[in-house]
Amino acid sequence: MTAEAAPRRRRHLMDPANPVRPVDDRSLTHVQRWVTSTLAVLTIAHLAAGLVLAALETPTSATAARIGLTVIAGAFGVLAVTAGLAIHRRRVLSPWLLLGLLPTVVGLWLAFA
Repeated sequence: MTAEAAPRRRRHLMDPANPVRPVDDRSLTHVQRWVTSTLAVLTIAHLAAGLVLAALETPTSATAARIGLTVIAGAFGVLAVTAGLAIHRRRVLSPWLLLGLLPTVVGLWLAFA
């Protein structure tokens, strides 16, 4: 009855008989890119939308301020699209940059309609 039981393996140590499955880095990198680009684009887009709202709240007599704020909002919109393209390692100069001008177009339409 003096048979010794095998020592219990500690859970935090690697077991050579049961190696850990390798992580699929390619898939993980793909997901990380999408999450990062979504956060960057949405954050900058919210800034552009805030500038459009600020332009709408300026007095109607301050036409230059309204135009200026909506143009700045468009610049931030273009920056948001550029950030998304750069994170995905795509060509930055593309027709998608026109999408960044959407805050300017919508802001000017709302401000002067």
